[in-house]
Parts: sequence; C-alpha cells; structure tokens
Amino acid sequence: MKTNSIGLAVDESVVMVEELNVLLANFQIYYQNLRGLHWNIKGKRFFDLHVKFEELYNDSQLKIDSIAERILTLEGVPLHTFEDYIKKSVIVVGKNISNDEKAIQLIVDSLSQLLNLERKILGDASNINDEGTNSMMSDFIAEQEKTTWMMKAWLS
Repeated sequence: MKTNSIGLAVDESVVMVEELNVLLANFQIYYQNLRGLHWNIKGKRFFDLHVKFEELYNDSQLKIDSIAERILTLEGVPLHTFEDYIKKSVIVVGKNISNDEKAIQLIVDSLSQLLNLERKILGDASNINDEGTNSMMSDFIAEQEKTTWMMKAWLS
C-alpha cells in the first residue's frame, strides 16, 4: 500500500479529498447565502439578525479555509471556482431573501445538508484512520448541531 507524506493510503486520501471538496463547495454556497442574508435582511429584527448573520459568515469563512487546508494536507487540490461550487453543492441558493423567518429556515436547511455531508466524511475518515479530518468533522458537527437547535428555537 502506497502512503502519502502523512502516512495515509494514497487511494483512500484521494476519496477523502473528493468528499472534502464537496463539503467545501457546499460551505461556499452556505457562506454566500449568509452574506446575502446579512445584506438583505429587513424588519424589526434587523439589528439582531444582521449581526448574527455576520457572525455565521465569519465562522463559515474560517471553516472554508480549514477544509481547503485539510485537502492540501491530504495532497489534493481544493476546488476554487464558482462553477465547481454550483456543480457540487446540494445547498439551495438563497436569492433576495429579506424575511427573517425565511432567512433562518434557509440556515437550518443548509446546516442540515452540511451535517449530512460531515457525518459521512466523519465515518469515512474513521474507517481510514484519518484523525485530522475526523477531528475537524467532530468539531464542525458539535458546533452546527448547537446552531441548528438555536435557530429552530428562534423559529418556534
């Protein structure tokens, strides 16, 4: 079995890179949705939501960078074009959303999609002893589950 410079099987790392690139694409769409929500939100909850959306997109930007760097660590190439992001993403593009409830629902739906992808990556990373990816997914999942709970509580 041929291994890469961090001791993981090359063939298995190639598959992990593909999965991480799908996650990267979805995070990029999620990030851009959050920017749009931040810019376009209206109504009596504007001030609170405007700040919350900025917090979420700043966090997403850090996660995007972490995913891309993990892909590079696995000796892959991170996707970096909007064309690729659109092709690989399952997250709905939110366009011109200014209503608070629609905005929060888009976030909940997007996080659900991200969590599904992350859980698959978590399982696959465990199977190949890729602790770096495994740890990153565990951290993402725990944080996003809490955000989902909070957003759903807000919608109630």
